[in-house]
Amino acid sequence: MCDDTISQKITELTNLILDDYSGGKTIDGSCPFDQPDKKVIIDIINKLQIIVFPGHFKNNTYKVYTRRSGLSMLLEDVMFNLKKQINLVLGFDEQYASLDEQARQDTAAQLALDFLGQIPKIREYIETDVSAGFDGDPAAFNKDEIIYSYPGLYAIFVNRIAHELFLLGVPMIPRIMTEHAHSLTGIDIHPGATIGKYFFIDHGTGIVIGETTEIGDNVKIYQGVTLGALSTRGGQSLRNKKRHPTIRDNVTIYSGASILGGDTVIGRDVVIGGNAFITKSIAAGAKVSIKNQELRYNYDSKHPVEQCEVDNDAAWFYII
Repeated sequence: MCDDTISQKITELTNLILDDYSGGKTIDGSCPFDQPDKKVIIDIINKLQIIVFPGHFKNNTYKVYTRRSGLSMLLEDVMFNLKKQINLVLGFDEQYASLDEQARQDTAAQLALDFLGQIPKIREYIETDVSAGFDGDPAAFNKDEIIYSYPGLYAIFVNRIAHELFLLGVPMIPRIMTEHAHSLTGIDIHPGATIGKYFFIDHGTGIVIGETTEIGDNVKIYQGVTLGALSTRGGQSLRNKKRHPTIRDNVTIYSGASILGGDTVIGRDVVIGGNAFITKSIAAGAKVSIKNQELRYNYDSKHPVEQCEVDNDAAWFYII
């Protein structure tokens, strides 16, 4: 096919798609300059990581001579960019849509300052999460290894940031943050989830924690765990309703378990075995496991299929 023919086809396609843009589709959106910038938001996360872990992550953007000057520059950078991104997203929320530009800028600045004021709280919680990771994992060499390499801690760190913005009512940005962590770690924690201190995610891949989940202190969960809703068929009619479970203090949930429903409460000191499917509350101190698991062996055509039950001893369901 000659270049002239290709050029003609491109012109025709351009006109066709431009006509389609005028059809009023949701995906047409509005001016791209009025949208949040995901790259900037990720950069904010990276700078906050330096602020929260000053002894582990370095700032290579500025030449600094003291911890004070370095921290001041980072805070100014985060403040400037976060304020700008919040200003861009406020228009997506009805309660801010009627504000004029100056009022919206002032609101964005106050929200950014209010968030930065929560950094000591975030650091307090993260310190306990690092301790929980080290205390709960015999494979951990030291706490530095957890900070540098554990995807669970990174997902928790991003969630703690996003949750504070969520509590302040900042639209969109918290979800962009947690979905960034989700894409890197395979751990999906909604920024609305409330999570206590000493939270440990081991391995982590495939974990889902829904928006209205409430998690107490000293909770440990493993890969493939879902803390979800019983059903979302109601769609938007379920907005702002408690759809996800409550997990009390000192609970351990092993891999592949699903705990569903807003009325489901897992009591203190409960242990949930691997692959359990739970839709009702569990009393404090209980151990929940799947009974009478069945295995089949088929060696070859000369041997019959064998069938046996796994012994329901005290250890098998703690699937790591």
